[in-house]
Amino acid sequence: MATTSDTRERIIVPGPAGFHPPSAAQLGVSLPDPGQGLYYGLLEENEDRVIEEMARKMLTSPNATIFPGPLVLWAWNEHAIEKAKAVLEIAAQIPDVMIIPMPDYRPKYPKIDPEEVINPNHPNLTIWGNKIEACIFVGVHCHYANLTLKMIRAGTNCLTMAICAEQGHEDAMLTIRDSDMMKLKKTAQIFKRVREEMGIKLPDNGENVRFTGTQSRVHGGKTHTKTLNLSPVGGVGGAAAFRHSAGQMKRGGGGKE
Repeated sequence: MATTSDTRERIIVPGPAGFHPPSAAQLGVSLPDPGQGLYYGLLEENEDRVIEEMARKMLTSPNATIFPGPLVLWAWNEHAIEKAKAVLEIAAQIPDVMIIPMPDYRPKYPKIDPEEVINPNHPNLTIWGNKIEACIFVGVHCHYANLTLKMIRAGTNCLTMAICAEQGHEDAMLTIRDSDMMKLKKTAQIFKRVREEMGIKLPDNGENVRFTGTQSRVHGGKTHTKTLNLSPVGGVGGAAAFRHSAGQMKRGGGGKE
């Protein structure tokens, strides 16, 4: 299995980095060009190497979690539905993975249930509450993702990864860019290859997604489920049910992930 041979000192690493740490940009981190990725703040010419490191961390870290954002949670167009299914293909390669949504960006006051959602205004509460040490953000509008990544690096020991549809996220430890449906599917295939090379097997019953406590109570006490059971059903309309239009989804965060 290919691994990076970069011996440069890593710049963006798991924290806690302390109150108000310098941003990645202040530390000299630049966004990757097409085909590149960021490997702990270092430019990596081959994005596949970054994806391989993502896979290794998600397969070996305690309580690995995928955080899908509004752009893949809501069925606001057919492309969003296709991307949501591709995200589940990635999840299907990770035994015991948790999936905790970021359904919108409004603060959850006076109390958030960290086993139900993650919120960009206080993401550390969900990380702490579930003892998450590795996570992937996907489908989150760019500036909300940047806010979230900075706060997690400041206050937790979680290794953050961002699969971005735009230019990537410099405050993530690992990030790739231009992630359309085809790149998400490629990512799932790389995760599968890395998992097999590491000799990690999926459960025989196919139930590799682990519920949080809140999710378990909603699902009648079940602890795990199949990714297939989470697949989008029906046509476009999920966002409209919450009075979100396709135009609002595109404009909502200044990005189109």
